[in-house]
Amino acid sequence: MGDRASNGRTAVERISELELVVTRTFNGPVRLVFDAWTKPELFKLWWAPKSMGVPLLSCEMDVRTGGSYRITFGHGAADAMAFFGKYLDVSPPSRLVWTNDEGGEEGAVTTVTFEEENGRTLLMLRELYPSKEALDQSFVGMEDAMPEQFEQLDELLITLSASM
Repeated sequence: MGDRASNGRTAVERISELELVVTRTFNGPVRLVFDAWTKPELFKLWWAPKSMGVPLLSCEMDVRTGGSYRITFGHGAADAMAFFGKYLDVSPPSRLVWTNDEGGEEGAVTTVTFEEENGRTLLMLRELYPSKEALDQSFVGMEDAMPEQFEQLDELLITLSASM
């Protein structure tokens, strides 16, 4: 497809009219990276891009196959924006699959895989959209947000590794 953005460590690539792939290698073992994606107290520390200035208000995660999540951003109830869905597959510490139900019929299905090699973790995030238009709308936000989010995750992994 050719639509690709990278900050040198995070690659965001549109691989078809319906699918987006983000890859990044983290300096940390797969167990810590998986924990950062599945434990609400850790997820809250890195998911919201700080440059957007919109704090994460709440994070509810029932991380198991058939479980659900609800993440709310905003400055208060008046401008809160929620992201929610269901976990379709949870296979610790190698794979997570969830729906993005806030998009209704246009919601994507996200698959994240984690592979460890020599103490580092290769993360691959794939999002499959039901239409080209839905992916078009999401791609710009992903190429802007994901590198910053993953930098924040890197910082958290350094802190977690130091406390082990």
